[in-house]
Order: sequence, then structure tokens, then C-alpha cells
Amino acid sequence: MLRINATERPHWRALAKEYGFGFHSMYDDPYWDETAYYQFTLKQIEDDLEAPTEEIHQMCLSIVDKVVKDEYWLQRFQIPETMWQNVLESWQRREPSLYSRLDFAYDGSGFAKLYENNADTPTSLYETGFWQWLWLEDLVDNGQLRRDADQCNLLQELLINRFKELSSLQPGQTIHFACCKDTVEDRGTVQYIEDCAKEAGLTTAFVHVEDIGINGNHEFTDLKDNPIRWMFKLYPWEDMFREEYAQYLAGAKVNWLEPMWKSVLSNKALLPMLWHEFRGHPNLLPAFFADDRELSSLKDYVVKPLFAREGANITIVQNGKQTLRVDGPYGDEGVIYQAFHPLPKFGDNYTLIGSWLVNEEAAGISIREDSSLVTQDMSRYIPHIILD
Repeated sequence: MLRINATERPHWRALAKEYGFGFHSMYDDPYWDETAYYQFTLKQIEDDLEAPTEEIHQMCLSIVDKVVKDEYWLQRFQIPETMWQNVLESWQRREPSLYSRLDFAYDGSGFAKLYENNADTPTSLYETGFWQWLWLEDLVDNGQLRRDADQCNLLQELLINRFKELSSLQPGQTIHFACCKDTVEDRGTVQYIEDCAKEAGLTTAFVHVEDIGINGNHEFTDLKDNPIRWMFKLYPWEDMFREEYAQYLAGAKVNWLEPMWKSVLSNKALLPMLWHEFRGHPNLLPAFFADDRELSSLKDYVVKPLFAREGANITIVQNGKQTLRVDGPYGDEGVIYQAFHPLPKFGDNYTLIGSWLVNEEAAGISIREDSSLVTQDMSRYIPHIILD
């Protein structure tokens, strides 16, 4: 695994405008960064990233099966009691999933270490499935990369195929797509996923989360008062469970993407559960709840709120002293403690690898880097290649 400096394409910003990539920079800081790329061998991709991604996913599903059937664990995961039966039934029906992303620390050798499972609302999908592939094609075509350069990237193809599979379960039904207003990145992500659904032949509609209503039959509706029967929502279950409309979730008869059982997988309480069930697994880091006796064995650790996203409210403790803390809105729901395993550093950059799944199949990787040990929403996105 190498970090290689590169020359930007002179036309890429114009190309981004043409393709609707409106969030390539944020607040005048680069988000998409093609002044470098990461190079992997095929063995590193297949053995060190794809294989553990699929294995860990199956391990995570076994945790879901345990949690949804046990009130004690549902409480530990801070799932409201009013939702317990709904989450259980969602799992028992094996409501279908679309995608998820596992985040790893990996430097090209040894075992990739799982940081967390982004199973409910992962972003950086467009730049992974489409934009970095376009970058690769351009560099191959203009001779900057060898013609045998490849990329770990079946994401778009697998998303389209997955939507084709799902359409057979919802024949003739419109699928609504939703995200919050005033979030350019979320809107871009949802637009990309909607485009994949259209490519698969589905009929689609869009509605902002804030514009979803309730009709007299207690059905969720869009701005045209059309009942919503099938929805992809880039909006977390932990928020949906606690808002005014939560009382209508059970009776609304919506087929959700992601399904309600994903509220277990996207919760940081998953991490100590994984360690408890699969202790010593080479891709896992020791992780504990606050009342676990073994917590005292951690000299260096990271404190993670159960619902935290994009690095918010992360605290790093080394030798009993707080060395880094990120502000944010999370933490009241409780925290877990994970052994400190710093991201690998390439030059001045700490590097995080996201490994994507579509349904249960490894689908590609995304790379984010930052000058900080904690990857956040503004951390740069760097493309990659495979070359042996």
C-alpha cells in the first residue's frame, strides 16, 4: 500500500460541475483531492480487505439475532421500548438491506482493524462508485497510469443489480428517496442512489425528510399527498425512533431502506458485543461497555458515543490522559470504550479505509485522510488503484 503524489486533471472542476458533483470542496477546503492516490496489490484487496469485510458482516448479523431477542441488550443499545417489537419483526421478516460500510485501519500489511460499522446512513457513495472510477479512466486514457491499473470498485454495478433484485419484491411500486434539507452532500448521495434505482428500471420520487406528512389513515405521505410505500431514507433510525412521527412507524406499512434492524448494526454498542462474542478475532479491537470489568485493562483507548457519526464526540485517552477530543451533539445516550489503535500515517496524513458492502457482497473501498487522528466529515477523499 503506497501513497503516490499525482498531478490534478486540469479540467476536473469543470467536469465535476457537468456531472453535478457539487460538494467536491467545502467552505473553500478541498474534499475531493486528486493530488495523490493510494496503490494496492490485488492480494491486499482480496485477502486483507474484501475477505474480512464479508466475514465481519456475517459476524455482525449474528449479533443482531442475539440483540433483537433480548430486552437487556435492546436497552444497552438504547433502542426505545416502544420500538422493540418492530425491530424484532423487521429482523424476523429479514427485511432486505441495500448497502453498508465498514471502516478499517490498515497500512498494507497485517490485519485490517475494524473501527466501526456504518450500516444505516453511510455517505461518500457517489465519489466512490462513480467519481473515483471516472478519475481512473481519465488517467489511464491520458497515459498517467498503466492500462492494467484497476480499482476495487464494483459499487455502482452491484447497487444497480441489487435494485433489480429488490424491484421483484415490490413490483410496480414507486420508491421514494429522502434526506434532510440544506445538506449538499446528503442530497448528492441520495441523488446518486436514486439514479442507480432508475438505471435498474424503478419508478422513483424524492421528498425531503422535513416535508414528509401523515394522512388520515396514518400513512406517511409526500408533498403530493401520495402514500409512501417504499423508501430509501438517508436519516438515522435512532432519530426516527424518538421523533413525533415515531408513533406511526409500526402501522405505516413502509418498506424501508435501510430496514429497521439496521438500528442495531449502526450502533457503537455493536463493538463490545462483537469482542465479547468473537474475542481475539484478528480484525477486531478489544471493546467494552463502561461497566465491563475488563475495561481497566485498557491503557490507551477511544471513547465513542453509541450514536456518534463522522467522528463527532470522539475522545482519545493515552496513558490515562486525554490527548484528543472532538466536539459534537452526542454522548448523552451512553458510550463504549475501544482499544486505541491509531490510523496509519502516510507522510502527514492519517488514513482510513471504508470497505463497502452491497447486500452481503464486498463492493469496493473508499479512502479518507486527515491531519488529525479522527476522520470527520471534512476529511479529504483520495482515490486509489490496484496495480501488481
